[in-house]
Amino acid sequence: MGGIYDELMLGRIAIINRGEPAMRLINAVEEYNAEHGTAIRTIALFTDSDRDAMFVRRADETYDLGPATFVDEQGNRQVSYLDLARLERALVDTGADAAWVGWGFVAERYEFVDLCDRLGVTFVGPSSEVMKRLGDKISSKLVAEAADVPVADWSGVAVDTLDDARVHAERLGFPLMIKATAGGGGRGIRRVSSVSELDEAFNSARSEALNAFGNGAVFLETLVPQAKHIEVQIIGDSAGTVWSVGVRDCSVQRRNQKLFEEAPSPSLTVEQDAEVRAAAARLGAAAGYANAGTVEFLFDPASGGFWFMEVNARLQVEHPVTELTTGVDMVKLQLHVAGGGVLPHPEPPPTVGHAIEARVNAEDPDAGFAPAPGRIE
Repeated sequence: MGGIYDELMLGRIAIINRGEPAMRLINAVEEYNAEHGTAIRTIALFTDSDRDAMFVRRADETYDLGPATFVDEQGNRQVSYLDLARLERALVDTGADAAWVGWGFVAERYEFVDLCDRLGVTFVGPSSEVMKRLGDKISSKLVAEAADVPVADWSGVAVDTLDDARVHAERLGFPLMIKATAGGGGRGIRRVSSVSELDEAFNSARSEALNAFGNGAVFLETLVPQAKHIEVQIIGDSAGTVWSVGVRDCSVQRRNQKLFEEAPSPSLTVEQDAEVRAAAARLGAAAGYANAGTVEFLFDPASGGFWFMEVNARLQVEHPVTELTTGVDMVKLQLHVAGGGVLPHPEPPPTVGHAIEARVNAEDPDAGFAPAPGRIE
């Protein structure tokens, strides 16, 4: 696949991340330089706690962000990789011509994309406009409906009051889901099995969403029982071509957090796999999506039906299982597209073989599975 990256026009890439994501970018750039004789440079932005980290040692250049945390305007303590003012100084001081964010931190913050645009720095990801449209679960559902992508029955609008929630719940029936329109990570989501559970679930979902994302808007959606959770890796270019690179199954979850990712999905037939990919590409094209993202669906094995859930407007941590089964290096392809390159064919390479990724949680089972980081022996 190396030949499709030949038009890369980026030279100095600031890494707006740490740890594994930062190393993923550094390794991709080192491989690209070795393959093509280029001299792209990586710039590691690091905080005091990361001063001796591997990604800092391996990057071509480094920039000290200072303390690991800061206090925002609302008085909340945040990690410094979210401090837009500090990130702006770093981009200017280092002379970066591109910024790669990976996953987490500012990866889905349209404000950071706007900052890059203002500075003339290429953001390696979708545009601010697309990120706003698809990062909001309500507006993304409207985009999906317009693109003729199946969507489960839902309230159709944000639900602001308990009275409205009761009206929509009566129409949709039980069980149903209450979901925050912003954010992710399983927060702001409640399952409601009966009308007696509705009031408490509605209030707690709104409260959690407001605290976590600064946005308490929620909507109601029909619950698809026994559904599989599948997702499609997409990448688009500036010419309007959108690849559905591969399908992943992430049905094994706990507390709405994915534990296993499997590619391809063992639940889908070849024909169903093709239908889901086509729907994801159709949605991406309708949204004007450029660079890497993931379209998530619910799939009912009994009926063969599938329904759009949401878009993650970034590269996901689970992308390696797609890379292993397609031979596509998603990070190199991200850089290629961001640098002005186009996808070389109408369709991506086929999926070959099978891959599984597992999430390892550092927890104490004797303390209610509370987080318990420590030395792995």
